[in-house]
Order: sequence, then structure tokens, then C-alpha cells
Amino acid sequence: MNLWRSGLTAVPPEVWRETDAEVLVLAGNELTHVPDDIAALTRLHTLDLGHNALTAVPEAVGSLPALTRCLYLHDNRLTRLPAALGRLHALGYLNVGENPLGALPGELGAMAGLKELRAQHCGLTRLPESLGRLSSLRELWLRGNALTALPDSTAELHALRELELRENALEAVPAVLAGLPLLRRLDLRANAIRGVPPWLAHLPALEKLDLRWNGVEGTEAPLAALRERGCVVLA
Repeated sequence: MNLWRSGLTAVPPEVWRETDAEVLVLAGNELTHVPDDIAALTRLHTLDLGHNALTAVPEAVGSLPALTRCLYLHDNRLTRLPAALGRLHALGYLNVGENPLGALPGELGAMAGLKELRAQHCGLTRLPESLGRLSSLRELWLRGNALTALPDSTAELHALRELELRENALEAVPAVLAGLPLLRRLDLRANAIRGVPPWLAHLPALEKLDLRWNGVEGTEAPLAALRERGCVVLA
């Protein structure tokens, strides 16, 4: 069911009668509220509520049994995410970017099926320690926040392949990344990093490292070692 850019200020009641719907797109409207009537859509695997004016996520979203592919909440006015999202154990993709959240809930760690998490421009100053429980996570996008560090549990993200930390407040490359075996792309642009640790040269899967717009010298030994083995290094 696709109601993208339909000029809606409220969800039409007939939507909740479409109980066989597997996809619901309500993006690009002027919605400020989605009622818990959404619980009737028990076959939904994809829900797109992006680009609206929502100030809250309905608690019932956390009880949608088939919501396994995508939950898109990008570009709303959300100041918090409900703990109920932690019940979406099989959801693969979550985008909460461009919302003034300030923090992510600890219940996030219960979303064990997440493969991609996007939380760009959310005003985050820290991440929950439960992040490390996302054992399936492959991509983590955190551009434009105010992070000064990553939680220790980040070291447990052994499936992580791509990490975007561009435009944060990091003063050093986070040491918790040192043991990530599958990390291929690391974006650290526009932070306050002044040097690179030796262990960077030993990240076994690293294919691209972006350190531009920091204070890093491009000739530092670990970077030279990465280039020698074929890693693309931008500094």
C-alpha cells in the first residue's frame, strides 16, 4: 500500500482494514500521529513513516509480528523511541535519522536481527552499552552527531562491515574498533582526530579509511602500511 506524498494529515481509517498488506508507505505526508490501530496490520514486513511530522512512534509498532525487513522513521520530530521497539527481534533495517532524539534506548540491544542501523543527525552524545548485543549488525551510520567515544561493547560487533562516524566530536580513533575482524570501511571525516594508532594497520579486512578534515598527517606509519596492502586511505 503506497500513500507516499498523498497530502495526508491523518491516516485514512480504511488503511487499517487492509489486513493483508505487507508494505505500508506513508512517507512524505504531514502526519503528526499514527494511531495504535496499526496493530491490525499483522502481515506488514515493511513500514515507512519517514518525512512526516511525527512526535511519537506508536507503541503498537513493537508488536507487529511480521515487521522483519524495514522500519523507516527518518526525518520526523521524534524526541524519543519507544522501548517497545526492542520487541522487533527480527527487524533487519532501522532508520531513525534526522530526528532530535538525543539518545537511543537501551532496548535497542534486543533487536538482534538488525543488519543496518542509521541514526544520522540525531543529536547523540553517547550510544547505549547494549549496542554490542547487535551481533548481526553489518552497517552503522552515525554521521552528524556529537559522539566523543563509543561504548566498550562496540568491540563485540564482529559482523560490522561499515561504520560511519563523520562529523562527530572524536579526538581519537576509538580503540574499541581494534579487534573488529570484518570492518571494511571506516569513515572518520570531520572529527578532531590528531593522530592514528598503530593497530589501525592490523585491521584485517579494512578496504577504505577516510580521515579527511581532521588533523592527521597522511604520511603516518600505520597509514603507509595500510596503503601498501591496498587499502584506500584518505587523509
